[in-house]
Amino acid sequence: MFSDSTARRARQGMLREWRLHSLSVFSLTVAFVCLGAALLVVINLRAVEQRWAHAGRASVYLKDGASRDDVDALRTALLRLPRVSAVRYVSSGDARAEFGEREIPARKELAALPVEAFPASLEVEATPDMTDLELADIVGKLRQVSAVEDVETYQSWTERLARLVRGGVAASVLLAVVVFASVLAVVGSTMRMALQRRSVEVEVLKLVGATDGFVKKPLVLEGSVQGALGAVGAIGLLGALFFLVRGRLDAELATLLGVDPTFLPWYVALGMVVLGALLGATAALASLRKLVTV
Repeated sequence: MFSDSTARRARQGMLREWRLHSLSVFSLTVAFVCLGAALLVVINLRAVEQRWAHAGRASVYLKDGASRDDVDALRTALLRLPRVSAVRYVSSGDARAEFGEREIPARKELAALPVEAFPASLEVEATPDMTDLELADIVGKLRQVSAVEDVETYQSWTERLARLVRGGVAASVLLAVVVFASVLAVVGSTMRMALQRRSVEVEVLKLVGATDGFVKKPLVLEGSVQGALGAVGAIGLLGALFFLVRGRLDAELATLLGVDPTFLPWYVALGMVVLGALLGATAALASLRKLVTV
């Protein structure tokens, strides 16, 4: 699309007016940082949601009057199910001890409670191929067992995470619209200023027979480069901040969530760069349409 001559003239123009282009790239970097940060949050929330949506876990809380024989029979029945990988019995004393070992604000108060305050439970682990419907069917049957007080599958947490993800996606779409408008405004203004500074050069080129396309192409390429550089700068800044924060992240938090924080996938990062280049070229072309006569 762009010849070597066009690329050379665009490079010369950007070097000659590097202050103007640097300010434009900085403004675009700030805009893309907002979009990239929103995408980063959504991607990690989505990973947590998928992890907990298919956690394959259930806590079967037992009644106080449940006998040891009833518990053993229930545990044996659960282990016979095809997609149940493990069933662990947690006594009331073990449950209180586990709360005492956790770093939570009310740890001392919880550890001081009597053993009877902590219900015994069977912690059921399912294989990854167990579907949500199969787990729900097992839970429904377990709740009918006389020795069972309640069953927790952590589905409520999954629903809350799903709402957070939907909210994050909506915020990302809104930020994308703001970024689009910012890129069009910043690049358009920069290209108009660049063309005004080169008005004498443009008049000379037109006098010697240069076409509008010959005049426009270097400026359109400059706009495209500005948009791409803004996206690249945003990705680099986000990457530095991400790895700095992840290095200070408590490992226990990642263990609790079940996933490690991840940076933007390569295809998302590449998409931001391509999007920046396309928006920059579009903004430059639109701003030059009225300033270069046909």
